[in-house]
Amino acid sequence: MDIEEAVKQAITEAPARKFSESVDLAINLHNIDLAQPGNRVDVEVILPHGLGKPTKIAVFAAGETALRAKSAGADRVISADEIKELAGNKRAVRKMADEYKFFIAETQFMPVIGKSLGSILGKRGKMPTPLPPTQDVTPQIQRLKNMIRIRSRDKPTFHLTVGNRNMNTKELAENIEAVVVKLEQTLKDGRHNLKSVYVKTTMGPSIKVVQMAAETRHTAHIPEWKVKDVEELVEMIGKSRVVAVVGVREIPADNL
Repeated sequence: MDIEEAVKQAITEAPARKFSESVDLAINLHNIDLAQPGNRVDVEVILPHGLGKPTKIAVFAAGETALRAKSAGADRVISADEIKELAGNKRAVRKMADEYKFFIAETQFMPVIGKSLGSILGKRGKMPTPLPPTQDVTPQIQRLKNMIRIRSRDKPTFHLTVGNRNMNTKELAENIEAVVVKLEQTLKDGRHNLKSVYVKTTMGPSIKVVQMAAETRHTAHIPEWKVKDVEELVEMIGKSRVVAVVGVREIPADNL
């Protein structure tokens, strides 16, 4: 099943809701030690069609940069005085971290942000993107509007949003493809570290969009008319105590 067909099935089989459901991915990794921080996924990816809804962005800035940020569509501009106020109110910082998807900060504010807000923003993967003094904030805001962050932490299964149910299936499929390509580029062994990827609406069923790497290897060099037999055999082996298989009919053992 290709990605767009999986998206269509996920949306078709999901009961209608009174709210606009998000379209999410459940990503399962394997053959990778996520206890090692260097193996974890923590990357950003630009979705070709965005999330289908506004992405809230806050900017720590002053003067001309603050004015440009407002003009570029920043949802909140935070001044130096506000940073001081937030430093003494952890509840307000947590609320802010939950409300805004991304943060940008002029480099002059980064030390105080790290010291006073970093313990909360850092845990959520929301430390601000530094903005050098000579850089225009406008392109940064426009880029972040269509960007998501992929984070696995130390767990082999994690979730992320790639759009909403009101988007057309082709746009959603292209967003998913962008995520899968980024994962393949990031993971140590590329696609072989992807066990499976499922797509679903918020309340709907999960539909597989990426096959397990093992399944792909089993059928890569086998005639199409034998693929089903081999897949059934592999499934049976997975449920049994068989340690090894020498060969099946005319199919070389190397292809199993």
